[in-house]
Formats: sequence, C-alpha cells, structure tokens
Amino acid sequence: MCLCISVYIFETINDICIFFVFVFLQYYFEGRYDLVRFIKLVKQAGLYVHLRIGPYVCAEWNFGGFPVWLKYVPGINFRTNNEPFKWHMQRFTKKIVDMMKSEGLFETQGGPIILSQIENEYGPMEYEIGAPGRAYTEWAAKMAVGLGTGVPWVMCKQDDAPDPIINTCNGFYCDYFSPNKAYKPKMWTEAWTGWFTEFGGAVPHRPAEDLAFSVARFIQKGGSFINYYMYHGGTNFGRTAGGPFIATSYDYDAPLDEFGLLRQPKWGHLKDLHRAIKLCEPALVSGDPTVTPLGNYEEAHVFHSKSGACAAFLANYNPRSYAKVSFRNMHYNLPPWSISILPDCKNTVYNTARLGAQSATMKMTPVSGRFGWQSYNEETASYDDSSFTAVGLLEQINTTRDVSDYLWYSTDVKIGYNEGFLKSGRYPVLTVLSAGHALHVFINGRLSGTAYGSLENPKLTFSQGVKLRAGVNTIALLSIAVGLPNVGPHFETWNAGVLGPVSLNGLNEGRRDLSWQKWSYKVGLKGEALSLHSLSGSSSVEWVEGSLMARGQPLTWYKATFNAPGGNGPLALDMGSMGKGQIWINGQNVGRHWPAYKATGGCGDCNYAGTYSEKKCLSNCGEPSQRWYHVPRSWLSPTGNLLVVFEELGGNPAGISLVEREIGSVCADIYEWQPTLMNYEMQASGKVNKPLRPKAHLWCAPGQKISSIKFASFGTPEGVCGSYREGSCHAHKSYDAFERSCIGMNSCSVTVAPEIFGGDPCPSVMKKLSVEAICS
Repeated sequence: MCLCISVYIFETINDICIFFVFVFLQYYFEGRYDLVRFIKLVKQAGLYVHLRIGPYVCAEWNFGGFPVWLKYVPGINFRTNNEPFKWHMQRFTKKIVDMMKSEGLFETQGGPIILSQIENEYGPMEYEIGAPGRAYTEWAAKMAVGLGTGVPWVMCKQDDAPDPIINTCNGFYCDYFSPNKAYKPKMWTEAWTGWFTEFGGAVPHRPAEDLAFSVARFIQKGGSFINYYMYHGGTNFGRTAGGPFIATSYDYDAPLDEFGLLRQPKWGHLKDLHRAIKLCEPALVSGDPTVTPLGNYEEAHVFHSKSGACAAFLANYNPRSYAKVSFRNMHYNLPPWSISILPDCKNTVYNTARLGAQSATMKMTPVSGRFGWQSYNEETASYDDSSFTAVGLLEQINTTRDVSDYLWYSTDVKIGYNEGFLKSGRYPVLTVLSAGHALHVFINGRLSGTAYGSLENPKLTFSQGVKLRAGVNTIALLSIAVGLPNVGPHFETWNAGVLGPVSLNGLNEGRRDLSWQKWSYKVGLKGEALSLHSLSGSSSVEWVEGSLMARGQPLTWYKATFNAPGGNGPLALDMGSMGKGQIWINGQNVGRHWPAYKATGGCGDCNYAGTYSEKKCLSNCGEPSQRWYHVPRSWLSPTGNLLVVFEELGGNPAGISLVEREIGSVCADIYEWQPTLMNYEMQASGKVNKPLRPKAHLWCAPGQKISSIKFASFGTPEGVCGSYREGSCHAHKSYDAFERSCIGMNSCSVTVAPEIFGGDPCPSVMKKLSVEAICS
C-alpha cells in the first residue's frame, strides 16, 4: 500500500490543488502557482503523485478550469474533434509534461509521479456528441501516450478508453466497476467523501460509516487504487467557484476540513480502515478473491496467498437488519450495511459501521473586538471612458470577458404626464428576463428589487411594479455572474446576463418593449476600477465613518483595519449579518459572500445505512448556505491588516467578526466487545492471550482541556454527538467514570466494561457507551 496525492492542474488560477496560470499562451508558475515546487514537496513527504493534467477538470471550478479567453479563439468547439481546441490542448499538455520531465519528476526518472490523466469524465459527453466525440477520445489518448511520460495514463468515466489508457471510475460507489480489459487494474480516481455546497442549498454530509463501507466494498471486489475526492477540503478563493452558484467553501465534508483540521470521526475511521486493509496486504495482492454467499444479503470475499496468508471480508448489504453469519465454523454479527475485515480469516479487527474513532463538534469563537468600519458608496451605473452604448441587449460574458462579476445595463424611459398610473398609483410592471445569475434593479438610482436563479436553474425573471415619475426615468440593471458553468457540452455557447425581453406593462399604450432601444453598458464597478480592495487603492477615495457612515444601504464598500490574533488556530470571518458581495483581506480576494441566500432542502435525521446521494444527510436548512469564510493566516501581517467588504444588498457590518475554528466537544460511541486493531495486534504479538475490552478515547486540541462531561451513558443511549439522550437502559455511574478520569485532562481513556459504570444495567442486551466531553 502506498500513499498518493492526486493533483488537478488548472489552466486558470487555482487556489486548492495545484497552482499555475495560463493566460494568452503565457505561463506563470511563481509564488503559490509553483507546480514544480509542489511536486517536489510531495516527494519530500514520501508520497507519490497522480498528475491529472486534464486540461478540463470540472472541479466545480469557474469554466471547468479553462481560461475564458479560449472561448474566443476563432472556430473553436470545446472538447470535441476540433482542430483549434486540440491545438491548444496539446500545447498545454505538452508544456506540463515537458516541465515534469525536465525536473526528473516522473517515476521512471526517480520522481514521485506514478500516474497521469488526460481528459476528465468525458464518457457521458462522448455519448451525447457521437462520432466527433469518439474521434476526439482516440486523438487525446494517442496524443498523451505519445508524450512518453514512462508512467501509465488514465481516463476516468471513459468506458472505451483506447489501449494502453486505463479507464477508471468516479462516484460514491465503484464496486460495480470493471475496466474495459481484463489486464487493466481496477481503479477509483474519485471516491467522493461528501459533496459541494451551493448558494441556496443545504450543506451535504456523507456518513463515515457509508464512506468506509464503499471503500471496503471496492477492495473486497478487487479494487487496487483509491483516490479520495476530497481528502482535504478547500476554499474557492476569489472568483474561482463555478457552477454557477457554487459556494466559496469547498469543504466537501472531507476527512480534513477546509481549515486543515481533522473531521472526526471520518478521519479516524478511515485511518483505522487503512490500517485494517494494510494487515490484509499479503493476501490481497496475491490474486482474485473467492466469493461465498452467506445469506440473502451476505457474502464472504476470501483472499489467499501461496505462502498461506488468508484475509476475509464479510459483507452485509441489507440496509435495515443485522445479520448473524457462519464463516469457517465461527459466528459473526454484521450490522446493517457493513463489512467486517478479518486479516487472518478468523479475527474481526474492523467493521465499517462501528466507529472506534472519536467524534467532534466544532465551534467558531470570536478572537477580536468589533471592527471600526468606514464606508464608501458605489455610484449607480457610474459611467467613464470605458462605458459604451449599443442598440439592444448584449450577452454578459462576451461583454465582460469575465474580468468582473458585474455588468451594468442602463436605459432611459420617458413617461408622459398623462399616464394613468400617475393618478391611480398602480405602478407599471417591469419585466426582465435574464440568462442569469443575479440581478439588482435600480429605478432613478434607488434599489427597486432583486432576483436570482439557482444551480439547477440559473435563469431568472424579475417582474414587479416600479415607481416611475413623469418625464425621463433611468432604469439601471446590475447583472451579476456567480461563477461560470463547469460541466456540460459546448462551453463556447454558454451565456449569462440580460438577454431579454425587457418590457414595461401597465402604460396607456399597454406594453412597451425596451429590449431594442439604446442601452448604456459599463463592465465592473467603480470601486473595482479604483482597486478599493487594495492597500493603495483604498486610500484613493474619501471614506466616511461614525454617524455619517452608510448602514443597510445597497452597493456599499466597507473597510476596516485589524491586528492578527495570537496563536495559530485557523481563522474565518463571520458574515452572517451581511447580504451578498465579495470580501478582500490585504488585497487578496477571500471570495463571494451570500448569507442572504438561505438553504432550502430536506434536513432531518441521517442514517448511514443505505445508498448515499448528495440529497441525503443535509444540514443548515433555513440558514445561510455559508456563514463563515476562511481567512488564511499566511495572508495576515501582525498589525494593520486591511479588510474590505463590498455589499450589494445592505447588511450590517457591525455583525462581522473574526473567529477561530476550534473543537467544542468530543464524543465516543463504543460497543462492548467491539473489535479493535490494537487488540488484534497485541494478541498477534503474544502480549495478551485473550481479547481485551475496548476503550473510549477522548482528546481535545493542544492547549485545551476537558472541562465537563455533557453526557455519558453505558446501556442503550440514542442520538449522535451533540444531541445524545438516554435510552431505556442506563448505567447509573456512567458520568462518574468519566468525571473521575477526564476532567482537567487534555485526553483520557476509559475501559468499556460494566464494572466501570456500576454494573450491567441490562444483561443479555447488547450495550454501548456514548459520551460527550466539553473542551475549553
């Protein structure tokens, strides 16, 4: 078993995985975009690399990782048998391969790169396109192999990958997958540990038990390579999030969260799984398993080596019921939807549904006082030398070239003094149809209303009464992109912005179509042009403060300075009091904030058992899809840090605070006689000659101590970490054992045995211990 870092390479700026810029055929690999340095650091850490060159990466990244200028290459059609696209793709791929070769980074040169990838999840698109797609697949494979890396190439989700390319699987489960040739290894290039968050959507969570079950199931069916996507969550800094409507956070419910902290129990449960699989290694690498049915939903996968090693995986696929199975004249209890691992075909060391790792709840603790804010008002549709006019409505991305989220559309409307609505008070209805993604409507400089789409339907319609006066009225539409699409065919045809029609209804003449009159356009905001987010630009205008400061007003820039808090804990901004906009710290774009977009969906109890999908196990319904925004400490100076917020809707900056993410409480759920790896290893080494009782291990973060025991019950407790409750069976001294051993300690361990908790509270009933301790 070896450890490997899977690395996407983006043609646009990338802040999560690997780092470089490709702009108008000029490459930039400095600073945090230094690809070679990153690969060398991986090697120094003793790890291998799977280099996913793409160049299409999806990744919920703006434009799927392509630079937007590529859309304007004459005659281009993306990801098909198109000469302009293939020319740029080959140039890019060759550049990356040549860089790696020149530094000796492929495994055949003594480097860490053991695997490369060309294209990404192209199979479904090839099916849709037909013959040109198949020709493109053949060309891409031949082109990649011809670069002579000396290591294998893969294509994921590509059932017809031409030899010698290895086709691989992406998904929540890949045990069903088989490569297209028997001599190719069974590889899982994206084992989805969770799912992304979208603005307006609830936050997805994938239970650790189900993720472990999917991985064990893949291994028991002959899987040889697994890449977790994501193992470390990330942040879509700046305007890199795609979708559209992908949130700034790309935490992905990963084992290491967006802030670099352990997500427990997922991290610990997978660590234990990997240790258990490692114990089976001599048998696993010796050949295919023998499969034996053990019941309607149960089966055994047994691996043997010529030297006599034996390892077994006992599976229960029933999502509702426990199973008691007989294997090699011994009985085993299998929880629902679980796999037990027996590295010696006898002793269970791990079950995917039994958590030996502790759980943890996290909290966001304010670490600074209130910010001293100043404000600057963005002018509505302010025009300068860059503004222009045109007859009709222009597509947004073709106009902005994606240099800004914002595009102003403005036109004048003349209202006669004899209009009936001026006397009746019934305002005419302005209707605006937009390809997306969000829209603010201003009438004579005042915000009249807002509309926005969603990931599922980015298009929007604004339709409501607007207050017009006799004479000339200015209608200004601020159209806002929220990331460009990252998946689908024909990238070159995607659009956004106000495409119309735009009309006024309720006038004396009935309906007036405004679509084809003269419109004025301005790309971006005045504050962007002035670089108000930068240290130098922020001093170029006069800000107001105190009683003169704008509060709750749309299109407002806010700035404050602050000192970095002590310590090294990860930081975030609590933006729960704000509406929508963007955030900068010391000129670095933290990303888009949108707390006003509340999460919809079905949030409720989460059962690990049964097939997982991104709509299962949701949280945050009715709350902001994202409230906290990651601030890397590396961006901060000890003093004088500049925080700039652009707010589109209003909001209250007084509610913004700098917080530190830390452990709030730790929990353990341990069944009596639950198998453990340590128990097996001690028996195998001869240190003990009989099974030991399992232990509940609790530990807080460095610098923290256990201050109290919030819950403890040995018996039949119910609930999950953070919301436990006693069941019908409860040992009365459950709290005493932990208060005696854990209070005031950074970590502690308590044996899970009846005598520790005052005796067996319910003989002949399978019992477990649930405990929650507060860390301070």
